[in-house]
Amino acid sequence: MVRDRRISAVRVVWEALRPLEVRLHEAELVVQARYEALGDRVRRTPPDPLDVASLAARAAAFPGRVAAVEGLWDGDTVHGWFALLVAVLEDPDGEGHLATVYHRRAGSPPGPAAAGAGRALAAHLGVPFHFPSPDDPTYDTPRWCRTPPAEPGRRRRRK
Repeated sequence: MVRDRRISAVRVVWEALRPLEVRLHEAELVVQARYEALGDRVRRTPPDPLDVASLAARAAAFPGRVAAVEGLWDGDTVHGWFALLVAVLEDPDGEGHLATVYHRRAGSPPGPAAAGAGRALAAHLGVPFHFPSPDDPTYDTPRWCRTPPAEPGRRRRRK
């Protein structure tokens, strides 16, 4: 726990207390209480940097060209909702993780913070930015589509 590995700690506590029929939520509460007891001794993981230079350096390390920057929502029982910034890659197809933006008590909510950083990076790279719901956490937003639009006067073939 002093290394700020909360999810691993929850798993260890849950497995250790399974014979006592402790549920996952109860294991999370045990870990939270331990974090509070340890206080300043926990070496908190610093937040991912959101400045353009740091994000551009991460994007440059991925194989292939960055085709777009995308913001996504994710969440878990420990952090609640958080925003992810990913680089949508082409050749090879895929994506690369740029940053995870958690809600910080003293900072802005994760969606708008991620959207601002993503827009700035996309402008720097000269690629589109896509984050359809930075103010409304949900799993149901459409993902970035790499399919180019059909040429004028031509219809796209369906598969």
